[in-house]
Amino acid sequence: MIYPIILAGGQGTRLWPLSRSGYAKQFLDLTGSRLTGSGFSLLQQTLQRATCLSSTPPLLICNEEHRFIAAEQLRQLNLTQSKIILEPVGRNTAPAIALAALHATAQGHDPLLLVLAADHLIQDPLTFQNTVLSASPLAEAGHLVTFGIVPTHAETGYGYIQKGATLGEVGFKVSRFVEKPDAQTAAAYVESGEYCWNSGMFLFRASRYLDELKTSRPDILEACQAAMLDTAADLDFIRVDAQAFAACPEDSIDYAVMEKTQQAAMVPLDAGWSDIGSWSALWEVSEKDTQGNHLTGDVLTLNTHNTLVKGEKRLIATVGVEDLVIIDTQDALLVAHKDQVQDVKKIVERLKAQGRTEHLNHREVYRPWGVYDSIDNGERYQVKRITVKPGAKLSVQMHHHRAEHWIVVSGTAKVTNGDETYLVTENESTYIPIGQVHALENPGVIPLELIEVQSGSYLGEDDIVRFEDRYGRVT
Repeated sequence: MIYPIILAGGQGTRLWPLSRSGYAKQFLDLTGSRLTGSGFSLLQQTLQRATCLSSTPPLLICNEEHRFIAAEQLRQLNLTQSKIILEPVGRNTAPAIALAALHATAQGHDPLLLVLAADHLIQDPLTFQNTVLSASPLAEAGHLVTFGIVPTHAETGYGYIQKGATLGEVGFKVSRFVEKPDAQTAAAYVESGEYCWNSGMFLFRASRYLDELKTSRPDILEACQAAMLDTAADLDFIRVDAQAFAACPEDSIDYAVMEKTQQAAMVPLDAGWSDIGSWSALWEVSEKDTQGNHLTGDVLTLNTHNTLVKGEKRLIATVGVEDLVIIDTQDALLVAHKDQVQDVKKIVERLKAQGRTEHLNHREVYRPWGVYDSIDNGERYQVKRITVKPGAKLSVQMHHHRAEHWIVVSGTAKVTNGDETYLVTENESTYIPIGQVHALENPGVIPLELIEVQSGSYLGEDDIVRFEDRYGRVT
C-alpha cells in the first residue's frame, strides 16, 4: 500500500509578491497551461498525481496559518477523507515526515510512504507515476528511495546525488549527496552522467524510516512521539501537542537520515520536474510566444523579448525591454531582471525589517467562510468587500474599538445584532455599534457580497473577541 504524504509547509519567498506568508506558493495556480491544465494550484496538481497511485487518501502536513486554505483545496478535489496534520511550528522535513510515519503506523498499518513536496511541477505525470511504481520493489525490500532528477543542464541551485552500484532494475545505491556546486563543478557532474539533482521526493516503508531516525536522530523521534501522544481532532485537522513538538530539534531528512543510512537508494526520474524556486524557473517551464515572452493578464508588448509578465487587475504595457520579470498584484509591483530574481527574498526580508505587511497577506485574504478584499483605509476607517460562501457563517464576535456598517450588494445576509436576528437583502444596510455582539451568515444558495465600512480608533484584525465559531477559532 502506498500512502501519499504531502509536505505543504513552505513559504515561497522567492515568488513574492504572488507568494506570501498567508497564501504561499503551493496554493497558487502558477502554471495554468497545456503543461498541467488550468485552474489547479501546485498543491492540487501534486494531490492529483498522488491519488492516481493510491486508493488511500493523502495525508497533508501544513502549518496552522494555512489550514483552511489547504482544507478548501482538498475539498475542491473531493478529497474530503484526507487528513491534515498541523505543525504548530516549523521544524523542517525530518520531524514532519516522522509525524506522518507515526500517524500511519498508529492506524495498524505499515505502508510505503510516498513523500512529496506540495510546490513542485511535474510536466509528465504518467512517467512520474510509472517511476514511482518501478521504485516500489526497492522500498518493499527495505531501501529508503529518493528520486533523482535527470539533469537537463548544469544547475547551481540544486544539490546533487551521485550514483553508486546498480540496485534492481531501475535503481542505484547512493554513493553520496553533495551540496549546491559552483558552475564549473555542476558542469562536470552533468558531463559525467553519474549525478542527478536532489528532488526531495522519497519512497520508503514507515517503520523503516522510524527505525533509521531512531538510530541517527533519536532526539527527533522522541520529540515527535511525545507530540503524537496527545493529538486532538479539529474538523479536518489533527493537532499535535504544541509544547512537545516545539521542543523538537530542527533538521532536514537529508541530514538527519538519508546521508547517514546504509540503505539509501536512488531511482532516476525524467518527468519534466521543476521546483519552481524562482521567477526565472517559472519562465523556463512556461509556454512562450514567438518573442520568448510568457504573458498572463491584460498585457500589451512592443519590442519585448524573453520576459515574464503576470498581471491581475490592470493593463500592463512594456516597450523595448528584455529578460525581465514583471509581477503586478493589487498592492505590490515587482520588476526584476531574470538574472537577479534569487534576490527577491531580500526584498521580503526588508519588508519584515521595516514592519510592513505586504509579505504577509494579499489585499484579498481567504477565510474558511469566504474572502475579504481591503479596498481602502485611512487613519480611522477601513473599507472591505466581503464575500461569504453559501451556508457559511462568520464567528459570533465583538470589537472593543470599532463599529461596522454593512451594505449588502448581492445575496441575503442573516444578521445577529445583539439580541436581534434579521435578514438584510440587496441595497439594504445595517449598523453594528462598538462592543455589540454580532454575527453574519449567508443562508442562501448564492454567494453573499457586501461592503463593510469600519470606523474607530483601532482597526486591526486582532480586535476580534470570538464567542462561538464553527471553525474552531473561539478566542
